[in-house]
Amino acid sequence: MSLALGLFSMTSGPCSHPDGAARVARAAEAAGFDSLWGGEHVVLPDPRVPPSPLEPEDRITDPIVALAFLAAHTTRIRLGTGIIIVPQRNPLVLAKQLATLDVLSGGRLIFGVGVGYLEPEFRALGIPFGTRGAATDEYLAAIRAIWTQARPEHRGRLVAFSGVQAHPRPVQQPLPPIVIGGHTEAAFRRAVEQGHGWYGFALDEDGTRRCLDGLKTAAARYERPRGLGPLQISVTPRPTRGGEAMDRASADRFAALGVHRLILIPPRALDASGLERFVQKTARELRGLLSPAG
Repeated sequence: MSLALGLFSMTSGPCSHPDGAARVARAAEAAGFDSLWGGEHVVLPDPRVPPSPLEPEDRITDPIVALAFLAAHTTRIRLGTGIIIVPQRNPLVLAKQLATLDVLSGGRLIFGVGVGYLEPEFRALGIPFGTRGAATDEYLAAIRAIWTQARPEHRGRLVAFSGVQAHPRPVQQPLPPIVIGGHTEAAFRRAVEQGHGWYGFALDEDGTRRCLDGLKTAAARYERPRGLGPLQISVTPRPTRGGEAMDRASADRFAALGVHRLILIPPRALDASGLERFVQKTARELRGLLSPAG
C-alpha cells in the first residue's frame, strides 16, 4: 500500500518566517511530499497552562494566510489546514477565505477541521466553549450551503441566511476535501457523517488502532453520505524522542493499519536548513512507498 506524505508545522517555528516557510515548502514539494499542513491558535494562555501545546511567546501564523503565501511559492503540493478551529470563526467569512485559497492555489486546499480544546482561548475570543461541537456541525452545514447550493440558504440555531451569493466558489467541486480532526466519539461521528477524511494527531500505532476502531464503530452507527466516498485516514505520528526521520519499517506498519497519509512533525530544534535536510532524508528513507504528489 502506498502512502501520501505530509509535512506539519508550516505555521510555526522557522516556517513562521517568510523565507523559512518558502524554502521548506519548495524542499517538500521537490522531495515528493504530497501536502503541507499548518495548525492555528489565535491566542495562547499566558502563563502556559495544560493542555496548551506552546509557550505564550511562541510564534504561530494564521493558517489560511500562511498557506496562501505557500501557494505562491509552490506549484502542485496540496495545502492543508491542520486544523482550523471552526467554532472560533464566522462560517461565511471562513467559507470566503477558504474558497479564495482554493482558487488562488489552483484547487489545492484540504480543509482540516477541529473543534478546539483551549478554554482560555475561547474565553478571550468571547466564544462559548461548551457548545463548540454543536457550533462546528452547524457551521460546516452553512459552509457547504454557501459553496454548493444554486440559491444558498441555511436556517439554524446559530446561523441563518438566504437571498445571498458568495463567489468565487472553490475550484474543487462540489467541495474541497474536508478532513475531521479529533480522537473523541463526537469526532468519529462527525468524520463519518461529514468528512472526506479523518486526521489523528500525535498518535503511536496503538493509539491509531484504537481510533480506527472508534471510526468503525461510528460507521456502523451513523449513516455516511454516498457522495463522500471512502474515508481517507491521515495520522501525525507521535514524535520520537530524538526527532529522527520516519523510517521505512514504521511507515509500513502505519500503512498496514489502514493509514493513507502520514503528516510528519519535524524536530522543533531545527532551523530552516535543518528542516530542508529533514524532508530530504525522510523522502530518501521512504522512497518506493510514497504515492505521487499532486
